[in-house]
Amino acid sequence: MIIQLFASMNEVLDEIIAGYAAAPPAKKAEMDEKLRILRGMSDTFIEQWLLFEEKMGKYVQERAKHEAYIHASDPELSGKHSLPFQRGQGYYKLLMYDEAIREFESIVSGQPDFLLARVYLAMSHLRKGDLAEAYRHFQFLTHIAENAKMKAISYNAMGCIQVQNHNLDKACEYFRKAYKTDPASIEPLLNMGLCYEHKGTLEFMFD
Repeated sequence: MIIQLFASMNEVLDEIIAGYAAAPPAKKAEMDEKLRILRGMSDTFIEQWLLFEEKMGKYVQERAKHEAYIHASDPELSGKHSLPFQRGQGYYKLLMYDEAIREFESIVSGQPDFLLARVYLAMSHLRKGDLAEAYRHFQFLTHIAENAKMKAISYNAMGCIQVQNHNLDKACEYFRKAYKTDPASIEPLLNMGLCYEHKGTLEFMFD
């Protein structure tokens, strides 16, 4: 709509520019009135645009301050961008679990509330085969994590550890808790089925 309006204004202005010099006095007076209206419309648009830009600029600044505050106060948001976390995540993806454990242990010792780092720490121990240490961290996460996905990951992993310890009843109990905590996940159901069948490979619900 705005583009069409400016196109119409330009069309009127072009007519004034092309015909003003040769126009009779009465026509020139009519063109002068049109030019006055066009100038008034242009001034109004500029004024409204400046007010809009000022309002938008203030909003963007306030939102940036708010987001900066949220990131600073939430270790889950701020910590994920830290160099130690990215380094530990890189070690984990390269299957270098000893190095990953060292990085994540350093992080959680200084940031106990950084739960994602603790999940990676627990998974690193689990992948390495340190079942007792992994179980300890996952059990701690089930008590303090408020995020359903993170809590379900912990219950699912604890179930997998119980299977490896040949405690199938306890394993199924944890798989049920994992599914109840996060019904969107299917890994606990698959693991429970495998657990009942006493065969197959368990799925570690972690990416």
